[in-house]
Amino acid sequence: MEKEQMEKTGSVLVIIPAYNEAGSIRAVVQELGEVCPEADYLIVTDGSTDGTPEICEEEGYHYLRLPVNLGLAGCFQAGMKYAHAQGYGYAVQFDGDGQHRPEYIMPMQKKMQEGYDIVLGSRFLQAEAGESRMRGMRSLGSRLIRGAIRLTTGASVTDPTCGLRMYNRRMIDDFANRLNYAPEPDTISFLIKNGARAAEVAVTVRERESGQSYLRPVNAAKYMLKMLVSILLVQNFRV
Repeated sequence: MEKEQMEKTGSVLVIIPAYNEAGSIRAVVQELGEVCPEADYLIVTDGSTDGTPEICEEEGYHYLRLPVNLGLAGCFQAGMKYAHAQGYGYAVQFDGDGQHRPEYIMPMQKKMQEGYDIVLGSRFLQAEAGESRMRGMRSLGSRLIRGAIRLTTGASVTDPTCGLRMYNRRMIDDFANRLNYAPEPDTISFLIKNGARAAEVAVTVRERESGQSYLRPVNAAKYMLKMLVSILLVQNFRV
């Protein structure tokens, strides 16, 4: 390993998938620099057509431009390949829409240093009242996905759909070189089932103010069913 890579083994890379996030990306980078200057970041512009890559170029941001939209799986894997190549010890999945808050990054790293492979942000870890904001099918889906993960892995994950997650070097290597899957609840379940140690830290998230969400199923029921089928059935055949 080169000297520069060795120096990064204890460092955090914040991977920011960005699909048409021109309205929020400046604020995200500014807040990240102010609140968590210890962490490096990489914006992965996923075939954006709204000027997001141009903003990154104009502002001198650290970014990787994908010429076509690969979706969350391909976009996040590109970021993980960079993290692996540069020798980072930790990688954080962080939304480019301003919903995630950077003050949780260092507490997540501290938790991970207790011996975990994955640290998940949870909106419901300390108070189930937070779940009251998720109504109807979304709330039901979250509960069913939690139950499916517990049934298949024995692990209790209170908020499997929260996208704020940290991975250690071993998980970076898996996503960069072996797992061609989106960092969704079914993949988290698969990793736990195959020996990854996971923990949660309590977080709060903001409402999206602009841009387009990666998670755009026809409806919440479709997404819930997809995750449940994957966790209960498909992951038994994943390698």
